[in-house]
Amino acid sequence: MKKVNNPFVGRENYNCFGCSPENNGGLKMEFWEDGEEVVCEWTPKDHVHGFHNVLHGGIQSTMMDEIASWYVFVKLKTAGVTSKLEVKYKCPVLLNKGNITLRAKLNEMKRNIADIYVGLYDYKGKLCAEGNIFYFTFDKTKAKEKLNYPEYEEFFNK
Repeated sequence: MKKVNNPFVGRENYNCFGCSPENNGGLKMEFWEDGEEVVCEWTPKDHVHGFHNVLHGGIQSTMMDEIASWYVFVKLKTAGVTSKLEVKYKCPVLLNKGNITLRAKLNEMKRNIADIYVGLYDYKGKLCAEGNIFYFTFDKTKAKEKLNYPEYEEFFNK
């Protein structure tokens, strides 16, 4: 696996709930490239409880949306916005057992809509939730202008 750097760190007004390492209330997600997938291994935080010791479903959806956006950044080499999010919760995700892993891969691309599959796995590797996240992607010029997409190389050269 190859570590993906976060080129947004230090930019003005960057405080993403999902991936900013400086957002004290955020998830502080980090990403790796693994073949055709983007992967996140995440250590649960105390402030994301839903029911007792269970990862809140809204946080699960947020994490799936976040890794899908990083898939767009890294694998599609552009930026976009979420147009639809479909999540299936299969079983509770316990917070006190160990790390949670998310894996994102492309299902298909239709014009500029990326259909990205995301699996969320517990500490044992059991699939606990899965989603299809649909991203409206911009061409590279608009991605830079509208969404401050950096040079692709910045995701890997630091």
